[in-house]
Amino acid sequence: MKKIALILVLFLLFPSISNAKNCRKGIPCGNSCISASKTCRIGTYSAAPTPKPKKSKSVPTSDQIAISKQNFDNAKTQLTKLYKSNSTQTEFYCGCDISWAGKKGVVDFGKCGYELRKNKDKATRIEWEHVMPAENFGRHLQCWRDGGRKACKKDVTFNLMEGDMHNLQPAIGEVNGDRSNYRYSQFTKEFNQYGKCQSAVDFKGRKFQPRDEIRGTIARTYFYMSNKYNINLSDSEHKLMTEWNKMYPPEQWECKRNQQIKQIQGNDNKFITEQCAQ
Repeated sequence: MKKIALILVLFLLFPSISNAKNCRKGIPCGNSCISASKTCRIGTYSAAPTPKPKKSKSVPTSDQIAISKQNFDNAKTQLTKLYKSNSTQTEFYCGCDISWAGKKGVVDFGKCGYELRKNKDKATRIEWEHVMPAENFGRHLQCWRDGGRKACKKDVTFNLMEGDMHNLQPAIGEVNGDRSNYRYSQFTKEFNQYGKCQSAVDFKGRKFQPRDEIRGTIARTYFYMSNKYNINLSDSEHKLMTEWNKMYPPEQWECKRNQQIKQIQGNDNKFITEQCAQ
C-alpha cells in the first residue's frame, strides 16, 4: 500500500511523467534528448526556426540611374558631342572658333586674335569651365570642409553639381586657369592680357571681368545653380547678376543650348526658358 501511495503522490506532483517515454538513439524527442538512455516529455520537441528570406537587392529606378550618371566626366563627354554638332559655336570667354579632333578642342589664335599671356600648354586646349566655381557650391558640403574637391569625389550631391551641364562652358585653358575661382566683376575698360580677347583678370583683387556678350548667360547660370542647389549668393553677387540678367537677354544659341541640355540631362534652366519664351 505504501508503494502504491508513493506512486500516486508522484503522479499528482509530476504529471509530465505520464507523458514521458524512452528516447531512441538518433531520434529527437523533446528539446535535447537524442539518447536512448534518457527520457523526455512527448510533444515538447520544436523544429528549428525557419530562416528569414534574404532581402533582394532593390532595382534602381530610371531616375536614380540618370542621377548616378550625372558627373563631371559624363558631362564633358556629352557637351563635346553637343558642340561638335553645333560647330559654329565659339569658346566662352574670348569668342574664338573651336575645331574638334575627337574629344580634343583647339583654337586658331590667328583667327580670333588671341595672344598667349603665359601658359602655352593650357592655352592650346579647350577646357570645360564651371561658370559658378566648384568651390562656391562645394564649400557648402561637409566633404569639402573635410578635404576639399578631392574629398568630395564620392559625394553624390557634389557629383550632381559638378556634372551639371548648365554650369559648364568651353573655355581656352589658359583663361580658365587664370579665372580660377575669382568672382565676376566689372573693373576695367582695358583689355590687353589676351590680345583681342575682351575679358580681363585682376589677380591681386581676385576678380574676373567677362566680355559683354556672355554676362547675361553668366547671370542666369548663377541664378540656376543658386535655385537648384540652394546656394546662397552674396548681396553684391545677387545685385550684379540681376543687372546683367536684365541688360543682356538670351540670344538664339543660349535658348537652343538650354533645350538641348534638357534633352540630355532631363531639366532646363528656367531662368533662360522664361526669357526665351517671351
